[in-house]
Amino acid sequence: MMKMIWITLFFGITSLNSYSQKLNVIKLDSLLQALSEKQLFMGSISISKDGNLIYSKSIGRADIAGNENSSYKTKYRIGSTTKVFTAALVFKSIENNKLALDQSIDKFFPTIENSEKITIEMLLKHRSGITEFLKSEEFANGYTEAKSEKEMIAIISRLKSDFNPNSKADYSNSNYYLLTIILEKIYKKSYPELLDEQIIKPLQLKNTYFGGKINLRNNECYSYYFTDKWEKDTEGDTSVPLGAGGIVSNPNDLIVIIEKLFNGEIINLKSLKIITQIQDKYGMGIFELPFYDKKGFVHRGSIDSFGSIISYFPDEKLAIAITSNGAIYDKKKVLIAALSNYFNKPYKIIFQPFRPSSEDLEKYLGAYTSLSYPRTIAITRNNTNILANFSDESGSVK
Repeated sequence: MMKMIWITLFFGITSLNSYSQKLNVIKLDSLLQALSEKQLFMGSISISKDGNLIYSKSIGRADIAGNENSSYKTKYRIGSTTKVFTAALVFKSIENNKLALDQSIDKFFPTIENSEKITIEMLLKHRSGITEFLKSEEFANGYTEAKSEKEMIAIISRLKSDFNPNSKADYSNSNYYLLTIILEKIYKKSYPELLDEQIIKPLQLKNTYFGGKINLRNNECYSYYFTDKWEKDTEGDTSVPLGAGGIVSNPNDLIVIIEKLFNGEIINLKSLKIITQIQDKYGMGIFELPFYDKKGFVHRGSIDSFGSIISYFPDEKLAIAITSNGAIYDKKKVLIAALSNYFNKPYKIIFQPFRPSSEDLEKYLGAYTSLSYPRTIAITRNNTNILANFSDESGSVK
C-alpha cells in the first residue's frame, strides 16, 4: 500500500511539473510578495494550462478592519468581466432560436433613440451609439441606490445617442444592460436565474453568482482605494449594471469559464467563431489580446475599487484570471508580468508609484465642465493628493 501511495504521488508531481515547466513560480511569487509588501496590490491570480491549474496565489486583505487575509476562497465583484457571461447567454438564446443577431431592438425598447436601427449584434459589439448610462446626472455621485428596470430604461432613453448605429464602436455599459433586459423578457426569468440555470449549475461553479450586498461570511471581500493607507470604498448597487457588471466570482472559477467557453462547452464552436471576430478592436463580449507572436482574448472589469481580468490563449490552451479588491499597480501589468513569465519574455517591473511634482499638479487645478456631463467638477489639491469636487460633494479621486 505504501509503495502504491508513493507511485501515485510521484506521477502526480511529474504531471504538475510537465504543465508548469514554462512557469517560473519562484519569480512570480516574489513579484506578488513585493506588491503585497509595498501595498500596491491586493487580490488573487490563477493560471491554468490544458485545463489544469498550475498556479494560484492570493495577497492582501479581504477585510482590513477585521484583519482578514484574502485566500483562494475569497470572492470578488468582477465588474465588466460579467459581459463575457452575458454575451454567452445571448448566444445560447440565438442557438435556441429565441433571438437573432440582425434583430432590431425597437420591439423591446421603443423609447430609445434609433432603436429601430439598432440590432442585437450592435449591442454585443458596442456599435449601437447608445450613450453610457453612467454619464447621466442620476449617477454623478455613484450608484449606491437600487434602480428598477423602468427607471434604468427611462434614464437611457433620455440620453442622446453618441453616433449613428454601426458607424463606429465605443464602449458603453448601456449595451449590455439592455441585452440583460432582453434576455429576461424572452425567457421570462431574472438574470440571476438565467445565469444559474444556463452557466453556473451546468459547469458546477461554486464561487460564481450574481452579487448583492457584500457578505464577508460568504467569503466575499470589500474593496479599497489608497490614500496614505487603504480606505474602504462604497458599494455600488448591482441592480444598476446587472449583466453589464454585477457578477461575483474568483480566479479559479473564471479560468473554468473561459476554458469551457473556448472548448465549445457553453456555446457551440460556430458561435465562438462569431464572438471572437474583431471589428474596430471589439469582439462580442471579448477583446483581442496580442502578446508578441501569440494571440489571446481578454476582458477586463472594474466596479467600486474591484478589478478583474479574464484571458485565454487558444493555441497554448493557457488561461489567466486576476481579481483585485485594491490596486495602485495596474492589474493589466500583473497580467503582462504573468504572460512574460510563462512565455519567457523580458519584463521590467517598476514598483515606485509615480509622484508628480508640485508644478505638474498645479496644471490640472481648476473647474471643468462638459456637454456630456451635467455637473461642474472642481479639481483641487491637498498636499500630493488631487481632489475632485462634484458640485457639492467631494472626495479623493481614485
